[in-house]
Amino acid sequence: MSHKSHFYPLYGEPEGKHFECWTTLGAFAEATERVEIGALVTCNSYRNPQLLADMARTVDHISQGRLILGIGSGWFQKDYDEYGYEFGTAGSRLDALDRDLPLIVSRLAVLNPAPTRHIPVLIGGGGERKTLRIVAQRADIWHGFGDPDTVAHKHAVLDGWCAKVGRDPLEIERSAGVSPKGPATSAESLYAVGTRLFTYGVQGPGYDLGPLQDLIAWRDERNRP
Repeated sequence: MSHKSHFYPLYGEPEGKHFECWTTLGAFAEATERVEIGALVTCNSYRNPQLLADMARTVDHISQGRLILGIGSGWFQKDYDEYGYEFGTAGSRLDALDRDLPLIVSRLAVLNPAPTRHIPVLIGGGGERKTLRIVAQRADIWHGFGDPDTVAHKHAVLDGWCAKVGRDPLEIERSAGVSPKGPATSAESLYAVGTRLFTYGVQGPGYDLGPLQDLIAWRDERNRP
């Protein structure tokens, strides 16, 4: 279960109804029992990194160890302009992410009480020069975008960065979104190129969970001994 960490809708009415992500995650943590939760993804620019670590630790405890810390460098300029953040450049935002991730890790290490587990860090984005290098150095999960050929190419680039930084590429779980038009078929194609965590987006208020049920049926069949 995930929630985009934006202050305005990305689709539909630009000023439409929208709630803040991390307070919503706190509610999700209390209202659920089994599902892992997280933002896909938190914009690094919007919160002090050590505060973000404390927020993550708190939701981790409320959920009894079900939080995934999804994070990215940010891109949605409307959020920045409306809320008074400096937009900068794609490069400067990635540099900030690279700088802040170690601060998040170091703060998590000294919080009292400590997190209930190692909180998995998911980094979203596909930039081949900076983003995937940061993923190779610091992520437990990489979330990418695109068709299977594109995702397969990004996997190869990420594996190359892992070799350069001395990281076992098998330590990084590969995640991607499936097509809403045929989620099970899309998932099978992504699975074939190494994806193992799948996301499917639904939008309200008229939620159609039929395709999601198809995706779960595919998962269960794929996992059948």
